[in-house]
Amino acid sequence: MSDDKAKSARWGVSTQGIRAHAVQSEFAEHSPAIFATSSFTFDSAEQAAAAFDEREDRYIYSRFDNPTVHAFEQRLAALEGAESGVATASGMAAILSVCQTFLKQGDHVVAASGLFGSTIGLLNNYVAKFGIEISYVAPADTAAWATAMQPNTRLLLCESPTNPLTEIVDIAALADLAHAQDALLVVDNCFCTPALQRPIEMGADIVVHSATKFLDGQGRCIGGAVLGNADLVGKQVYAYMRSAGPCMSPFNAWVFLKGLETLELRMQAHAQRALQIAQWLQAHAAVGRVFYTGLESHPQHALACKQQSGHGAIVAFELRAGQEAAFALINACELVSITANLGDARTTITHPATTTHHRIGPQARARAGIGDGLVRLSVGLENVEDLIADLERGLG
Repeated sequence: MSDDKAKSARWGVSTQGIRAHAVQSEFAEHSPAIFATSSFTFDSAEQAAAAFDEREDRYIYSRFDNPTVHAFEQRLAALEGAESGVATASGMAAILSVCQTFLKQGDHVVAASGLFGSTIGLLNNYVAKFGIEISYVAPADTAAWATAMQPNTRLLLCESPTNPLTEIVDIAALADLAHAQDALLVVDNCFCTPALQRPIEMGADIVVHSATKFLDGQGRCIGGAVLGNADLVGKQVYAYMRSAGPCMSPFNAWVFLKGLETLELRMQAHAQRALQIAQWLQAHAAVGRVFYTGLESHPQHALACKQQSGHGAIVAFELRAGQEAAFALINACELVSITANLGDARTTITHPATTTHHRIGPQARARAGIGDGLVRLSVGLENVEDLIADLERGLG
């Protein structure tokens, strides 16, 4: 471990988010700079040849290496307790990069039925057509994961908590299942972020992120990341990214770097407000069920408390009167934003069955538990009393 990595590993999350792997040019700027360049120059033909032959460690081309992007990769890796990171153009590009790197024709994937709709679409419509079999299991049913394993299983893919029902997987148990037959456990840590959960410490091999969400925190840029050890991510995923080119722009990396500086404070504030709203919704007559890991009524509350240091911003709830009531609530909002994105300082609301999970079809939605009365909130940083008043208007 380098001196920089050893030092940052001893720091707390807030310090890591601000100070880990700081990049400083000869101008000694205090805030990270944006290296907005497509390529880098050499002093001689010999130096260029040495760089391309990897005999000399130099920046070459921003499709696969850039100082600003590298700083974001290293800082996020430090936060996740990972050896290496690869930044990608989006969260979906991160998942695709993992699949393309580690899967081949004839392989098998066990995936959580509660995955994000776009992830299910990616697996079913694109990954599967290359001769890769996908099996879906209930996220919380560890026994079902074990039963679904086959001799050719190479990847276990899950989110914890899931989108939008906040189901929890037993990360350590799935890691044991995967490693027993030389498969990889991949965990999407988008909802918790490393401020609230570190899957690698529980045995996960790879962590993926949509940096678009809480890592940014203000809904400004699109990006993703893959984190893991120096071989799986630092060599293999990096080699795929270098060839295929799903890279992150330096400007977006700079935005995400600034987002990491406030990540822990924001996640704590999100979680505090989300719990208050979840408790209020749970007592409301129009609401049949609330999905939030911070509630003691959540079936995996104890596991969530064991794996996570906080419960995040995502609250889903089922309205007793179905889709008509869900639409009426959403349309009545004056403060809360109607958008399918999440992880913003601004609270957002959406109807998953007709937005984020629309394209997967009714059967897959039923399997994932996405009902017509389900509403998803991403609780932002506004005054919580104002948010409750806005929701009350539509709930009646």
